[in-house]
Amino acid sequence: MGHHGKLRSDKTCLNCGHQVEERFCPHCGQENIEKRQPFHYLFTHFIEDFTHYDGQFWGTLKNLFFRPGKLTSVYLEGKRQLYVPPVKLYIFMSFITFFIFALFPPIKINITGNKPAHSNETGKQIVQAITTGIESEKQNQRDTATVAQLNKTQKFIKDSLDVNDFQDGVASVMDTENKISDDSTFSGYKTREEYDKGSKNKIAALSFLQDRIAHKFFELKEAGIKKGEIYTNLIETSFHNIPKALFIYLPVFAFFLWIFHKKKKWWYFDHGIFTLHYFSFLLASILITNLLSQSAGALKGIPIISSLIYLIVSGITIYSLVYFFIAHHRVYKSHGVISFIIGSFLFTLNFIAFLFLIVGLAIVSFLMMH
Repeated sequence: MGHHGKLRSDKTCLNCGHQVEERFCPHCGQENIEKRQPFHYLFTHFIEDFTHYDGQFWGTLKNLFFRPGKLTSVYLEGKRQLYVPPVKLYIFMSFITFFIFALFPPIKINITGNKPAHSNETGKQIVQAITTGIESEKQNQRDTATVAQLNKTQKFIKDSLDVNDFQDGVASVMDTENKISDDSTFSGYKTREEYDKGSKNKIAALSFLQDRIAHKFFELKEAGIKKGEIYTNLIETSFHNIPKALFIYLPVFAFFLWIFHKKKKWWYFDHGIFTLHYFSFLLASILITNLLSQSAGALKGIPIISSLIYLIVSGITIYSLVYFFIAHHRVYKSHGVISFIIGSFLFTLNFIAFLFLIVGLAIVSFLMMH
């Protein structure tokens, strides 16, 4: 174990009052060091605690990355001094991820509001392609009724899909430097007053949430918030919320494992250990891919190196997907096919549920927007 700070000359333990012959109290285990330490001690103590357990830390990382399920199996066998405890490992990974995300945000959105230079020409091409396709279909048809219907469709497109309207529509979506248009509506209402008085297009079961979102929409509309600011805030916040979402989702993930492995030998505690190890790996993977992606962006002037980094990132991403199935098979010791089927159900179910959580956090971020 690492030495944390200067030893006290007084051999009486400050915690329990017993005599301390060496560095640690034989009664309570507290280190007999001075009560006041340099400021940097706050940080060095944390790092030393984590990296000076006779190789615990590095052995833990090695097994976490390259031997899926090993840490969980060893821990559940009762061998709990070989590696860093799962809760401590997860807290450390969360701390490092939040810290690095604060220094190097995982995603930066730069949405510009310039109209596409060739949007008008693009609109013409799309309209022309549709009408040409209809003309070709008319030539292949012999049924007069079908040809008549195609003629009506073609005329409708030419009359209603005006190229200028198409251009304006594209620009209204792409032009994120503009504010929310005065004509923009929420469920068919242009103002909050109209929305509160009306009742159409409201879902009774979700009326409370729908009302909150509608009120925020009209609030941002009246405040003149630019669309780009809204998009940027939602996308960046969603990425920043991934570590928080993982922490919130911990008990849910363990619960699904418990449902699919509801046997007497498995306790919810066991599934919680598996979840802590798996989420620690996910945090580490997210952190590494983020740093590598940003390095590739910084080295884009050197195509070979940046391409190699992106290839590594792709490999880590694929490995992250496969990791769960390997760890699940090794820990729960199911037959290969059965393990894959159960793992697929669990993976899909958790992906959907986690996606709902991310969307929920995005909605909360939207409601808190100013």
